[in-house]
Amino acid sequence: MKALVFSTLYPNRAQPNFGIFVENLTRQVAEAGIETKVIAPNGVPPWPLSLHPRYRALAALPEREDWRGLDVLRPRFPLLPSVGWRLNPALILRAGAKALQQLKNEGFVPDVIDAQFFYPCGVAAVQLARQFNLPVTIKARGSDIALWGQRPLARQRMLEAARNADTVTAVSASLKGEMASLGMAAGEIIVHYTGVNLSRFSPGAREEARREYAFTRPTVLSVGSLTEVKDHALLIRAMKQVEGTDLAIAGHGPLRSSLEQLAADLGIADRVRFLGNVSHDALPDLYRAADVFALTSQREGLANVWLESLASGTPLVITPVGGAREVVDRPEAGRLVETRTPEAVAAALKDLLANRPAPEAVRLAAERFSLERNVSHKQEILAETVEKFRQRRG
Repeated sequence: MKALVFSTLYPNRAQPNFGIFVENLTRQVAEAGIETKVIAPNGVPPWPLSLHPRYRALAALPEREDWRGLDVLRPRFPLLPSVGWRLNPALILRAGAKALQQLKNEGFVPDVIDAQFFYPCGVAAVQLARQFNLPVTIKARGSDIALWGQRPLARQRMLEAARNADTVTAVSASLKGEMASLGMAAGEIIVHYTGVNLSRFSPGAREEARREYAFTRPTVLSVGSLTEVKDHALLIRAMKQVEGTDLAIAGHGPLRSSLEQLAADLGIADRVRFLGNVSHDALPDLYRAADVFALTSQREGLANVWLESLASGTPLVITPVGGAREVVDRPEAGRLVETRTPEAVAAALKDLLANRPAPEAVRLAAERFSLERNVSHKQEILAETVEKFRQRRG
């Protein structure tokens, strides 16, 4: 089988961790024997906006490269910040069609298109598949449904794409329910859980890892972009009430300066460390070094960082968003914070810090989300997608 992964959510030189979970699964599927190429449309604003520091590195990306062993095409499409979301599916379709035709001319004809985000990629991918007479599957990951589902035009386009796709998948049963509430046919949605590499993420030399990151006191770790959605402000306010404990935040984003100021205003700047953008390769030791992992997101699908932390033996304190209840299904996995208040978060942190389970017991909660199971299920989904398409064609 030949598969074409289609996603604007894919790592690049400018954003090496952007969509790393898409890349990891793509590589694993390719290594399992499915010939795979990637089209990752690259949105770049027209000149002179393309010269802005925010976009300069994206504008410099090559339109095709061998990225960590996979052939990745990055056709450019004009990105209009803030207002262009209505046009993005059509612009991505045009860029993607050109790239796919190039692959066909070179002899690569995919058996299936695998879209890795519902809007705008999934909407464009369905049209691309029909244009080239190919089957297509779309994966919903969480924020695509939660965010774009609230905009009538985007919701209408997503519903149309769901009706015309050969297969639709969701990263959790909770997300499947959200998709059904928008009007998608629940019976047609397959839950394809996120997978975690249990070999890379595992309990290990914890004291050595703590020395590496200079964790000298009990430490709460958070990994996520510094944006409103992740709501690190709530976690920082909670830490004011968790005395004798440090908070380390790995990630970057536009709210860093305001979060630093918040910690200073609360008088806990000496207990809150901003680690910046930590490479994915460095994360296993970071998880092992922490006592508790916390993420107070406003919305999620089923976060990879939850599973990575559990697999590393570090329990969770998270909000009950997305598939959280499907992950924290036992006391050893951690605590769910039902009320979005600093007091509730602080209480959960204190409880788990005082009753921290053994790393091996924590890891058991992640084992059902193994990458091997995830890849095997993905292969089945791709095969079923191709078969559905063939049956429909008669």
